[in-house]
Amino acid sequence: MDNFLDNLNPVQRAAVEHTEGPNLIIAGAGSGKTKVLTCKIAMLLTKGVSPSAILALTFTNKAAREMKERVMQAVGKRADMLRMGTFHSVFSRILRYEAANIGFNSNFTIYDATDSLSLIRGIIKEMNLDDKVYKEKDIQNRISNSKNHLISAAAYASNAKLVGDDTSMRKPKTADIYLKYVARCKSANAMDFDDLLFYSNVLFRDRPDVLEKYRQVFRYILVDEYQDTNVAQYHIVNRLAEKERNITVVGDDAQSIYSFRGARIENILNFRKDYPDYAEFKLEQNYRSTRTIVDAANSLISKNKRQLKKTCFSKGETGEKIEVSRAFTDREEGVLVASSILDAVHAGRVGYSETAILYRTNAQSRIFEDSLRKRNIPYRIYGGISFYQRAEIKDVLAYLRLAANPLDDESFRRVINYPARGIGASSMEKIQTYASTNGLTLWDTVRSVSLPSIGVKESIAAKIVKFADMIAEFVPKAHSTDAFAFASALINRSGIKAELKANKSPEGISRAENVEELLNGIKEYTDSAENKSETRPVTEYLQNVALITDADKPDSDDLDRVSLMTIHSAKGLEFNYVYVVGMEEGLFPATGTMTSEHELEEERRLFYVALTRAAVKVHISFAQARYRWGSLVSPVPSRFLRDIDARYLSAPSITGFSSDSRQPFHGRESGTDDGNKWKEESIFARKSSIEEGELDIRLGTEVEHARFGRGRVCEIEDYGGNPKLKIDFQEAGQKTLLLKFAKLTIIKKN
Repeated sequence: MDNFLDNLNPVQRAAVEHTEGPNLIIAGAGSGKTKVLTCKIAMLLTKGVSPSAILALTFTNKAAREMKERVMQAVGKRADMLRMGTFHSVFSRILRYEAANIGFNSNFTIYDATDSLSLIRGIIKEMNLDDKVYKEKDIQNRISNSKNHLISAAAYASNAKLVGDDTSMRKPKTADIYLKYVARCKSANAMDFDDLLFYSNVLFRDRPDVLEKYRQVFRYILVDEYQDTNVAQYHIVNRLAEKERNITVVGDDAQSIYSFRGARIENILNFRKDYPDYAEFKLEQNYRSTRTIVDAANSLISKNKRQLKKTCFSKGETGEKIEVSRAFTDREEGVLVASSILDAVHAGRVGYSETAILYRTNAQSRIFEDSLRKRNIPYRIYGGISFYQRAEIKDVLAYLRLAANPLDDESFRRVINYPARGIGASSMEKIQTYASTNGLTLWDTVRSVSLPSIGVKESIAAKIVKFADMIAEFVPKAHSTDAFAFASALINRSGIKAELKANKSPEGISRAENVEELLNGIKEYTDSAENKSETRPVTEYLQNVALITDADKPDSDDLDRVSLMTIHSAKGLEFNYVYVVGMEEGLFPATGTMTSEHELEEERRLFYVALTRAAVKVHISFAQARYRWGSLVSPVPSRFLRDIDARYLSAPSITGFSSDSRQPFHGRESGTDDGNKWKEESIFARKSSIEEGELDIRLGTEVEHARFGRGRVCEIEDYGGNPKLKIDFQEAGQKTLLLKFAKLTIIKKN
């Protein structure tokens, strides 16, 4: 029974065996947290806890699958009934079962980000708003952030501060867009990803009887990566755990790097306050990296004030010091990194697939791609376009979604003229206008209204009716017919297959191959049913595919090639050799993150994640000159390099680089100190205030600019006697302006 405990260290074993009450497991990088979670679930099962009473929540389907497989290895078939999956997958299933309690039908569609953007774009157009002011992506982010903080559209519209902020950014209609967006989703019987969590909270808030039912079902709750939970996830978990209080959270505050997605580090930092009777376990032994890498990462993260204290350690080899390289230009940085990789591979120290280049922003990849290509080094960009986001795949899935849920306006709009039927935008606008005016969906309109009576030509109306009749044939079969048979028939009947076969261009052949691969995936899904007599309908398949994320794509493939990715994408991965590039002020930490200590601490955590991806070797590089918006600038090394204890750094090839942590990094070797050294005081010194006549501006002063809107002063410099301000504008981002010409209005002094 206890075989799965044999390979645990004492702290891991203690965490696994403590099954009752609130448990906080602080898991450092590479410390075996997945092993602990799976063994803890196995322990509960061996103690006689019913599998259906255990709820294990992860952030990727891939993580859930791996955990379930490990549990099955430990305890066998009992793991089949475990409730294990991502927040979105678990609660989407609950919402389907409870849909009537929140005003939805159980066959609701799940909109992805592209569907959501399309709907927002349409609403902005209908409201005759300027799409250069009301940018669809900005509106989407505003709505998403509100839902993640459990702010409904009605609450948003009645919140004077939120509406005031929108007005100051010249977007006073944002609340109206949000209200229309929610209403349109509801009428289309659709939810976006954020709704899955938002409506779960609404369900538990408004139906205490339903909440009590699931409290009795889920008596043991385990949450992976707790530091990445947002407000909505936090409330769901704590509502469910409030009665039994058997909650185990696992995470590492030092790897909390997703605040831009709504993640709140406070959730893990405040666990002790939420559950005063908690038991705490610190997994501090790193099984991945060398001692040098672990100690260097410790010295870095120790500079953060907001953290749960732990001291990670490794019993592995001491390993090489972290190599720091300075390039004269960003182009040379690419050459240095490519040459280093080539040397390491040819020397047999590492393989291409064991190597990663990590950067702060996606835009940095171009230079490294160029350098790798010139040396014939195979590589791949991690996090490229998802298979399910390709246009031809979205088209087929839209057909399947429409047949499963005819009220889905976005799917209807996408496929009404694919393959081409001669149904133009003008006809669709007339139908959309009528539908919006009368509170109908597009489907209801074309099925119940005489289209010529609302201005659609009779010949076009006939084509639309024919299309709707074709879809109507499939609607009754969506819940009962095998998904593969259903999809194959619909692809044939709709004309998609004929259209794809007729296009013999390389692009057309590729599109046909992608659709074929989609059908292969549907066939694999239907064949994977444990009970061979069980029918897996298309509605179930759509539920499954809607919840696939980029993070669920394979970490690697069979090809030996270097991985290029942002550090955010690298979280959870590991490589033998890691190159962290572009370590410069304004790039890492990023320009927009240097206005508060909390933002800087998250950037430092991001660097910590980058370092701890490496098992054997870390190489850090920065450039003295880099192009920004077509202009050559002279960046200075990142302040984070000084946060690493100099004992763990090696820079023998860099003239002027000081291994003494008390000394600043230096620039060019020649010339005077004042002209050519990057002095620490010149990097960090900031004037606190400046007065120009009666205009008193200080760091943190909120100002308004006629063009850029409202912003906050984050840096003040003297520029030949004319003050120069760096201002972080809410809408336009960071801008550097001369005070003399800026014509600023002070909104609020700091």
